Amino acid sequence: MQLAKYSMGVGDRFAHQGKAQLAAMMQALSLGVEVVPVWNKSNREHQIIGTRPESVRREADRAVQSLGWDRPYHVDADHIGLKTVDAFLAASDFFTIDVADFTGKPVGEEEIRAFTAGRSRYAGLLDIPGLDSPLEISMAAIENTARKYLLAVRQAGEIYRYICRAKGTEDFIAEVSMDETDLAQTPVELLFILSAIAEEGIPAQTIAPKFSGRFNKGVDYVGDLSRFEKEFCEDLAVIAFAVREFGLPANLKLSVHSGSDKFSIYGPMQKALRRFDAGVHLKTAGTTWLEELIGLAMAGGEGLAMAREVYAGAYQRYEEMAGPYATVIDIHREKLPRPEAVNGWSPEQYAGALRHDPACPEFNLHFRQLLHVGYKVAAEMGERFLHALDRYEETIARQVTENILERHLKRLFL
Repeated sequence: MQLAKYSMGVGDRFAHQGKAQLAAMMQALSLGVEVVPVWNKSNREHQIIGTRPESVRREADRAVQSLGWDRPYHVDADHIGLKTVDAFLAASDFFTIDVADFTGKPVGEEEIRAFTAGRSRYAGLLDIPGLDSPLEISMAAIENTARKYLLAVRQAGEIYRYICRAKGTEDFIAEVSMDETDLAQTPVELLFILSAIAEEGIPAQTIAPKFSGRFNKGVDYVGDLSRFEKEFCEDLAVIAFAVREFGLPANLKLSVHSGSDKFSIYGPMQKALRRFDAGVHLKTAGTTWLEELIGLAMAGGEGLAMAREVYAGAYQRYEEMAGPYATVIDIHREKLPRPEAVNGWSPEQYAGALRHDPACPEFNLHFRQLLHVGYKVAAEMGERFLHALDRYEETIARQVTENILERHLKRLFL
């Protein structure tokens, strides 16, 4: 199974917006670019909402059949490990193998020495097409990469082979994720991570490295744009070299996690993708859930009341909602409006505060981030919330489609 050049991970936490999400892909196709949808939902999200991976598959299949989409599509077992993969085996055909927890934990000294010695030919100055200057590679750098990442790659190999035993080798796409680490990987580190992935026999079609800067949930990138662009270009060049050098899949591409709403990096990314004629996988995560809230608010009446109720619950349970996401949010609590104030907002005020439009004077990125991670409140409403999604489907779907098409697909690919 081969992943298309351009793909987008579309989270759908409550499995109601498959058609609205796919409608955006279809409109992009009519404008001249094919972006393949990959419906993703993590084990943590399933546990909080009380769903199973089969629900994601059903929603994806229904959307494709309803709209007549005749291109590929996938369902991602998002950020799985050996302890969580079993539940995803039947429903998924894309596996984000997350081994960030194993980085920085070394394997045995003998294995490190063997890995380092086996790559000694790369020590010195290495010319890689697309880089402004040769990579300066020392034996110490190779050894340090092995100490930091070799165990993680070995774990990825173990998970990959486990999936193979259940599904065969041809029926799924493998991604290796190392983005949830402390520091961005250097080009030298990425080169030898890819060498280890090849040696481990993982036919990875995407890899998710760590980039510098902040990739907070649902809001724009915070960091040095010129540094990000340099890192992104360097990674593309190293990947192209590694494909030829190590025999990795020809369609291997970067995966940008928590990439949703990182509007300021879309321009540099587009420029780099065209320069290298490269593909990309972009995960938009929980922005669809936020568009559901915007749609509910815009519907007024009971919809607005429910959107207000969700915020009040998230505000009152701040530590519970924000704690699991502490490394990927940056909320100043004093800038959160009190629920009593929100209860007096009009539909337009609520939507303006939540919709990711920094030019809007009412936009509040702290309000947006809290609601991004506060979906547990809606999950606890159970059927009451799901019935509201059905009742106000038309208003919500319009928000979902517009968000994906106008703010993501057009900005990055068109």
